[in-house]
Amino acid sequence: MDKQGVYTLLDQAHIPYEVYEHPPVYTIEDLDALDLPQTEQIVKNLFLRDDKKKNFYLVSVPGHRSVNLKALAERIPSRKLSFASEADLWERLWLEKGHVTPLGILNDEQKEVTVVFDRALRGRQIGIHPMENTATIFLACEDVLGLVEEHGNPIVLCDFS
Repeated sequence: MDKQGVYTLLDQAHIPYEVYEHPPVYTIEDLDALDLPQTEQIVKNLFLRDDKKKNFYLVSVPGHRSVNLKALAERIPSRKLSFASEADLWERLWLEKGHVTPLGILNDEQKEVTVVFDRALRGRQIGIHPMENTATIFLACEDVLGLVEEHGNPIVLCDFS
């Protein structure tokens, strides 16, 4: 699925969203520099793997929250975590570095990536990429969780605070 496919899916599911097109961004700091509205709602997404490369995780947290990988491994629970390679990201989600989004899970045909959401995102609007880092869409976290659940990937709600 690509960016236009995301918009089509959201429209067909009657999920309300706002789109802000912008130059490519690769970090939260890049997004901050754009002066988008609602920056406090923008989410940081990490693609992680365990030390045996058997389990992969797409982790979504509020944009400026740091993630302690050791503590996260204990909470979800997992073996030791590290960042997955760009090759693993492409193989599983058809995404490139800097384009990671929880919607990328819709490209996980094997449904083998576990989606981990910070519990603090529940009940909020979140800002995420629609498969490309040239736009940010704002929509309800519950709508994103619903799409992931409908797709069939495992979901873990975790307390990062």
